[in-house]
Amino acid sequence: MRRLIFVLAVTVMFAFNISNAIAAECDRECLIKMADDYISALVTHTPGKVPLADAVRTVENAKQIKPGEGLWKTATAGPIEFKIIVPDTFSQQVGGMVIMQSEGKPAQVGFRLKLSNGKIVEAEHLVSLLRGTEIPDTLKKVRPAIPMEIPYEYADSRGRLIHIARSYYDAVDLNNGNLAPFADDCDRIENGYRTAPTGGHLGGVGIPGTAPRPVGLLGMVTCRSQINLQNFEYISDIVDRRVEIADTKTGLAIGFSNFRHKMDKKEYRLLNDPGRDKVERKYDPFDMMAMHIYKIWGGEIHQIDTVGVMAPFNTPSGW
Repeated sequence: MRRLIFVLAVTVMFAFNISNAIAAECDRECLIKMADDYISALVTHTPGKVPLADAVRTVENAKQIKPGEGLWKTATAGPIEFKIIVPDTFSQQVGGMVIMQSEGKPAQVGFRLKLSNGKIVEAEHLVSLLRGTEIPDTLKKVRPAIPMEIPYEYADSRGRLIHIARSYYDAVDLNNGNLAPFADDCDRIENGYRTAPTGGHLGGVGIPGTAPRPVGLLGMVTCRSQINLQNFEYISDIVDRRVEIADTKTGLAIGFSNFRHKMDKKEYRLLNDPGRDKVERKYDPFDMMAMHIYKIWGGEIHQIDTVGVMAPFNTPSGW
């Protein structure tokens, strides 16, 4: 009898602990709300309004900060129209990209939150102040396909989304565009500038104020062919790669990384460009802390949104 009572007590305790663990997990809507609440708390400078763990670790632009520092102090307005939020119930993380204000100036902000037992144990901010006061058209509104739900027959599993997002870094790092499954319609926006595709019938003005690319034999440069040209050979290494967030409903995946540039050469070769066989890059060594959001469906990368922040060469990630 005593043994039976003991077994029943253990069973009840085990069930109670399991139910508490399940209750503590944040579902998709909960994660999205957590992100919205967190951004609102940043703007109102009220860390107490979100469930920060006592030992929460916060990293902003590769530097560890405390609640009340960094964006907690400088944020002056929240996002209006440009806001991408990517929840991941499996990893209990949520991340995204918004256009908000820091010290009264427009800023592109990438963020990531990690929860444990309903509390935020990790927070990450990547803050890039926009040049001037005008927000480029590419950052005024989220591209229509980004928030769209993926039909079942085109949807990829979470594991597949993570794998495809990771392959992007291998493709760029190894100068081989065939290592990532780029769709023919893939386009990429980096800090508000459209960097792929370029040329061809689009005219290809990448940076406002620069002259249109002249007509040439090269034609359209796609996400894949741009890499195969060896256009990114000046990137020495891509370190601190972290791809931990993916949403199967929208086909969005998030990656954080550090693009390292030794700049030990001033000229870099190009392949299969009829107009030139090398390019000059006279830069000092630097790092680029980056966050990429990938829109994936049917096993291919269709859109990429990126925010990057320059940092001294060999900057640690802060994690």
